Amino acid sequence: MLSGDLEKLYPSAKTLVKECAASRLHAKDASLYGFAEEAQACAERYMGWTDLASNPPYPLHEIQAFADSVIAQGLKTVVLIGQGGSTQAPMTITKYNKPDSSMVTFKTLDSDSPVRVRAILAEAKPETTLFVISSKSGGTIEPRLALQAVRNAVLASDRMDEVELAEHLVAITDPGSDLERQAREEGWAAVFPGEPSVGGRFSALSVFGLLPAALVGINLEELMMHAVEAERQCSEDAIDNPAIGLAAFLYDNYVQGRNKFSFLTPKRGRVLGLWIEQLVAESLGKEGQGILPNIEIDSLLLTKDPGDRSVIMYQTKNDLWDERRNFEMSLSYIDPTIPRANFKIDTVEELAEHFVMWEYAIAMCGYLMKICPFDQPDVASAKAVVLDILREGQPEPDFIQDFIDDVHMGEVEVRLSPCFKDCTDVRGALRALLGSIQPGDFFALNAFLPFTGEGRREALETIRHGVADKRGVVSCLEVGPRYLHSTGQLHKGGPNCGVFLILSADELKDIPLKQEAESLGSLAKAQASGDLVTLADRGRRCVHLHLPDNSGVTLRGLAEVIVDILEELEAPTR
Repeated sequence: MLSGDLEKLYPSAKTLVKECAASRLHAKDASLYGFAEEAQACAERYMGWTDLASNPPYPLHEIQAFADSVIAQGLKTVVLIGQGGSTQAPMTITKYNKPDSSMVTFKTLDSDSPVRVRAILAEAKPETTLFVISSKSGGTIEPRLALQAVRNAVLASDRMDEVELAEHLVAITDPGSDLERQAREEGWAAVFPGEPSVGGRFSALSVFGLLPAALVGINLEELMMHAVEAERQCSEDAIDNPAIGLAAFLYDNYVQGRNKFSFLTPKRGRVLGLWIEQLVAESLGKEGQGILPNIEIDSLLLTKDPGDRSVIMYQTKNDLWDERRNFEMSLSYIDPTIPRANFKIDTVEELAEHFVMWEYAIAMCGYLMKICPFDQPDVASAKAVVLDILREGQPEPDFIQDFIDDVHMGEVEVRLSPCFKDCTDVRGALRALLGSIQPGDFFALNAFLPFTGEGRREALETIRHGVADKRGVVSCLEVGPRYLHSTGQLHKGGPNCGVFLILSADELKDIPLKQEAESLGSLAKAQASGDLVTLADRGRRCVHLHLPDNSGVTLRGLAEVIVDILEELEAPTR
């Protein structure tokens, strides 16, 4: 049973009940979005998610039977290759489930980083690994090239040949895609068809989420029993509908200028935050509007109400009393004037309830905001820019400089949005970027870097936290290229209140590719440059640094410079 606690009844809840928004969603009534012809037409194509629980388009028993059979054959590892909505819910389900089950190791490859690819392949024996390639369109560039890299590595190891490898490949894709054709021609182990009327970020309870769940030993019947009950609750036109309560909380705070929310949870629940982040930002961040989700790990940043955000808190299962108490104590530091919503989740099966609640709530938020929650126009435009760069080459940097200050570890390529074109050195560009941050803005560190390995994530988190602390704004650490299919939509299509530092780096041991891009590293650099170009075209404040390498010490060096600049900016003018 869905459980949550809102401090009060928000006015727009009555509007949603009066307009029968919940039941109309369940009935796939696209006229709910009749405020714009384009919005209604889009809704007509993408409302298949509303009854996935009660009316699954693909038989659950067939998904379960396939998973049970490969587990019985000795499956030890699943590597999911995909991007965006095809991987976010599976990552949420499998990571949340990990402490409760060690039956199968599940790894998600949604990164361009050769470091990440090598790490995954080093831990996965091909003979006991199933590679699941997941792409609705079947043509998304990241999974296509990641598969190429994985295939080359496995075949080069002489552990198996092409025919044997095909028996370890599974496709999840919409009918008629190039991926489906490839899988059938090459004789892959299985092809699972997606439902074309379900968009990627609304596909958690479709085969895109259910097959990975079954492969790590989750019982689909039990999972979907929770989803069916949540669907019943969330489709009722009633004040106590939890989805209506959540939609009203988000929308009414948005109207009051709180266009961001901080998501706080114990460590186990942060992976749910990543799924929520994509759903909210990509669905609502367009036409100059948007609500920015921010996964926050330091409640001390919320001791004073900045006036532009609310708080959503999730209690999650944790068997350690000390950890539970630690999280509860951290919440006591939050300014009580910040509006908050509280939710609780224990078992992995309960995740299904919250998938349903959030999907209904965000669809209703789109109705209230008069925007279509089912398209992602700026994601598509950014993809086109990346393809142009891969064909025509990198845009020239504005300048190149030896690594910062007295540390000479190679050259930094610097690309700037027009508002910073007068800057001629790295420190000056960073000072101008960070100095442009105003109350009500947000900062995003968009990093096309590996997040594994000693010192890397810690250095990036130092930058993120430093900006939040010293500039008093929401500060986000974004994983590239994942965020391009998530918050990237809001970055480009939402309100112009974002400040962006984009990082990429040369690879010390790159992975070459045979088509479309020279290597995985060149793909990451093209995506980082494409992000800068697209953001700059929309008048955003952004700087792209392409570093000489992605070592922990290089990132720490950059972090030290940024911390120093932040302290200079904070110091009173004399």
